[in-house]
Amino acid sequence: MNRINQLFERKKKEVLSIYFCAGYPDANNSTEVLRTLAKNGVDMIEIGIPFSDPMADGTVIQQATMQSLKNGMSLRRLFDQLKGIRNDVDIPLLLMGYLNPVMQYGFENFCISCNDAGIDGCIIPDLPFDDYLRDYKPVAEKYGIKMIMLITPETSEARIRLIDAHTDGFIYMVSSAATTGAQKSFDEQKHAYFQRINSMSLRNPRIIGFGISNYETFRMACENASGAIIGSKFVELLGESPTPEAAIKELLYKDLKIYRRRPLS
Repeated sequence: MNRINQLFERKKKEVLSIYFCAGYPDANNSTEVLRTLAKNGVDMIEIGIPFSDPMADGTVIQQATMQSLKNGMSLRRLFDQLKGIRNDVDIPLLLMGYLNPVMQYGFENFCISCNDAGIDGCIIPDLPFDDYLRDYKPVAEKYGIKMIMLITPETSEARIRLIDAHTDGFIYMVSSAATTGAQKSFDEQKHAYFQRINSMSLRNPRIIGFGISNYETFRMACENASGAIIGSKFVELLGESPTPEAAIKELLYKDLKIYRRRPLS
């Protein structure tokens, strides 16, 4: 069974997934970040593939991506760095990035490299779902790679149910139609969106991302889905902190108010 499926079989609530951009702030620290996050109780990790036009990302991740590219990071270099990571890290690992670098690499070659590195799934926000069904799904399934799809407040019920029926792993539930970035709280409009999706009784577990940065937003996400994805806030801390260890501890203990991953009160 894929590690993503294993995670959601074992843990139904309060799943914490962390995103970081490979090659930021240093070109060679990706495996250190992975080991540090796993050691500190993170449930799942999304490794960002740097791209020159990150259209869905806010300022923090855009700047991290630009620095990563300046550092010489590329998809091929990332796969080289990931060799042997499964000797130390056993939690689900996903690659998240845009379609252009993946297509330049070659999709089947990409899936082969993911399989060789022990990557469990991929998130490609600009991959059209119809194209995924027709051209990409059979290849991804051949190599055991879960292709995770995003839904937003604007996604129709019919499309959500189609995604739910034809994907496996989890659904990435984007909290808003805006770009990535930290928010202090969720407004009533977002609450209504969460409740609407809850009422659909989807087959796949869901994780809420975009705007999760503190105890309140993390708690609200966990109350309305299986967990939360934190990206911009951790990337910001990673750039400011002396070590990845310091960054994740500040996020967990100061911002999320989680001590050794105890259940939320």
